Amino acid sequence: MHIPDRDFTAYIFDCDGTLADTMGLHYEAWKIALEPHGADLPEDLYYAWGGRPTKEIVHSLNEMQGLFMDPETMVSHKEGLYHLLLSDVKAIEPVVAFARSMHGKKPLAVASGGGRKAVTSTLESLGIITLFDAIVTSEDYSNGKPAPDPYLTAARLLGVNPSGCLVFEDTEIGRQSAHAAGMECVLVG
Repeated sequence: MHIPDRDFTAYIFDCDGTLADTMGLHYEAWKIALEPHGADLPEDLYYAWGGRPTKEIVHSLNEMQGLFMDPETMVSHKEGLYHLLLSDVKAIEPVVAFARSMHGKKPLAVASGGGRKAVTSTLESLGIITLFDAIVTSEDYSNGKPAPDPYLTAARLLGVNPSGCLVFEDTEIGRQSAHAAGMECVLVG
């Protein structure tokens, strides 16, 4: 992880795959939630769609597979399953260590495509929710990543100019979102 050598006004972090090693847990929850509907979410497609809001994934699967799953019901069911698996969540230590080092020195936010309950539960499980001045989830904006909305919303809530923000992301969709917001981005491996 290479952090640009300049002073940023604020730091904004994606949650899943960036602060928390949750991608595998989310995928397990998806498989369990989709099975009764005969829906399939191949693992490579799941990772390619990383950063997309859960509701958008349900819409896309319905379209691709000729299904009629109710997005609201599926979001609730999938997130409930994720919570059952949450005790296995691990921090992505280099990113969390950086957030801890900036806490109290610079404004910090989380901007995620996940739902509020899933994101806050993940941050609480890791014991890091108090590090962040703002938490932006899919309920807080209209257009998900790769649109700039999640990151622009975070900058607005922090009261900072987007051009002074550095984003930490783990997906190409997230990187595109950060750049569309006029922010620099560090891709977390």
